[in-house]
Amino acid sequence: MANFTKSKEGFDKSHKYDRQLRLWGDHGQTALETSRVCLVNATATGTEILKNLILPGIGSFTVVDGNKVQGEDVGNNFFLTKESIGQSRAKFATEYLSELNEDVSGDYMDEHPEKMLDTNVDFFNQFTIVIATNLCERTLLKLGKCLWEKNIPLLVCRCYGFIGYMRLVVKEHTVVESHPDNAHEDLRLDRPFEGLVKFIDSIDLQSMSKKDHSHTPWLIILYKYLQEWKEKHNGELPKVYLEKTQLKDMIREGIRKTDEGVQEEEENFEEAIKAVNTALNPTRIPSEVERLFSDSECQNLHSESSNFWILVRAIKEFVDSEGKGALPLRGTIPDMTADSERYIQLQNVYHEQAELDVSTVTQRVHDLLQNIGRDEPLDPLSESWKSLLARRKAGGISEHEIKTFCKNAAFIRMVRCRSLEQEYCDQSEKIKDIGQHIDDEEPDDVVFYILLRAVDRFYEQYNTYPGWYTDQVESDVVKLKSCLSKLLHDWGLSFSIKDDFVHEMCRYGASELHTMASFIGGSAAQEAIKIITQQFVPFNNTYIYNAMKQTSVTVEL
Repeated sequence: MANFTKSKEGFDKSHKYDRQLRLWGDHGQTALETSRVCLVNATATGTEILKNLILPGIGSFTVVDGNKVQGEDVGNNFFLTKESIGQSRAKFATEYLSELNEDVSGDYMDEHPEKMLDTNVDFFNQFTIVIATNLCERTLLKLGKCLWEKNIPLLVCRCYGFIGYMRLVVKEHTVVESHPDNAHEDLRLDRPFEGLVKFIDSIDLQSMSKKDHSHTPWLIILYKYLQEWKEKHNGELPKVYLEKTQLKDMIREGIRKTDEGVQEEEENFEEAIKAVNTALNPTRIPSEVERLFSDSECQNLHSESSNFWILVRAIKEFVDSEGKGALPLRGTIPDMTADSERYIQLQNVYHEQAELDVSTVTQRVHDLLQNIGRDEPLDPLSESWKSLLARRKAGGISEHEIKTFCKNAAFIRMVRCRSLEQEYCDQSEKIKDIGQHIDDEEPDDVVFYILLRAVDRFYEQYNTYPGWYTDQVESDVVKLKSCLSKLLHDWGLSFSIKDDFVHEMCRYGASELHTMASFIGGSAAQEAIKIITQQFVPFNNTYIYNAMKQTSVTVEL
């Protein structure tokens, strides 16, 4: 084993990684910099994946590959040269990849993964994530079983001609910071909390000066006119388009007029009118969060329960009691036209309520931890529980972790994948569901999943891939069709796949095109970063890309 460690001195990391720090923050970057990534096989796809992980600064990587560099490797892999032909592919790929980022250390094992799984299976236990490329079915299943037992995420990647394939294998992946694209603000105008009501009721729009009137935050304006609407409609909120239009008209009438009767330009009132459609969304528990509340891991906590499930249970108990059916307040408000003083006052109202909700959830976390034997009881006689919570870590759950969880409670997500063994060996409804994608005149891209599985059967039987030898393409078409028919029969599927698809797979000859490797390399690295940082939601669990049509599909298999 060789070690290519670069000096980490003299670098301003906050400047170097500025763009990504904006995406996943300091804590996400720390997770990245402490991660250990294993790549099985330094193929063109594999090195492209590692490139996209080394550049943002993973801690270290190890390449496991017992192959020697061939001419075709040099033709499609930018991290190999013709001088390396005949030499260790793992060694040369590691050397060139290590030059990309001095903060990252790289190792290699010049050994076939099949042999390592037989003689040194514990080697793979040290990694944060393992990425496998171009493994035969037999070896892949063995690696998948090994990692599944140790709960280590596996990302399987493959480029086969113009077809790209990824498969995520992880027992359970939980996400707190999922960064949704179109999240509504948590303003609670449909069920205002006490602090908000008290603050807004203290403001009188009618007696304000012209300047103050035009610089009152739109949220206050909308609340005021919403109360007026409710008084006229038996306390009901506007729900349909016509009712919301009427509320907008009420707000528009509130814009002050000049002595000539012409309405002033009051941007804050225009913002209030625009916000009617989005700010009045009912406060409710998202269906994804409801499913987590009813999950057995949430219902049945034990001493080995993860922090995630303890926090989910604490949030559930909060919703059932203090929250009165609502999650902890997020505590943020959007930008709006306003003078600084009142905007900051309004901001503080939301912030204080959010802090109060966090304190309540924190107390519940401590109670739960005591119940499962992971925390000592607090002594309220010697010190207030709030001050104790502020300076202690509760059973391994920090105050920052609880606060982050409360802030993102509406967006928490969980991904559970089936194991490779279940997918390949279990003849369940999952396999039969494939028929829904194929039994058409124009099947979708799931057809290539079936063809890749047939290709793997071909390899197991003939120890080569169909079309690998150009002079045997036609005979291999017949053999691949036979493998495909047997596969469909074993799955209990009665449909057939057009010969054109079979011919295309043979024509590929298991070639790995660099353009495809580059695309899948970027996509796979993105998913690996999601797993490592535990931010953003990874796909579940199979992704297929068709470069011929530039289409893709994600399916659970």
